Amino acid sequence: MEQTTTRETTVLADDLQSDLTAAMKERDELVVRVLRSAIAAVKEARVAGPEARDLTDDDVRAAVAREAKKREEAATAFADAGRAEQAEQERAEGEVLARYLPTPLTEDEVVAIVERVLAEGGFDSPQAMGPAMKAVQAEVAGRADGKAVAAIVKARLGAR
Repeated sequence: MEQTTTRETTVLADDLQSDLTAAMKERDELVVRVLRSAIAAVKEARVAGPEARDLTDDDVRAAVAREAKKREEAATAFADAGRAEQAEQERAEGEVLARYLPTPLTEDEVVAIVERVLAEGGFDSPQAMGPAMKAVQAEVAGRADGKAVAAIVKARLGAR
């Protein structure tokens, strides 16, 4: 890894790099390909915007999550097109990336978080959707699909 004058790596970024090295030694082509892609996404996130910046573990996790989401969408597209082999390849790549992401919340856990946040924040009408979503997203922190969370929040606000 190249040396710079600023600390550009995080614990998660270091894990990605060391796992890449181990996969290269083991000649695990799938893991090598996926981790190279993830590391490239992290480097891209570092230089995105007006100037390069140091990333936090959350920033690195977000970059890895974007890569995982791409794999999930591609797997769905391939499966819908009847290309099972490519869909399975994308799913396998997604599984490698999932190792670096927090465990997703179940629907019941999301519902419980939504109900708690709405009660604590006093959100009780559809007009509170924006602030309610902001508060709920802060709680779920990338561990749940945003569309699913929005649907639950919308249903709870509309039902009150």
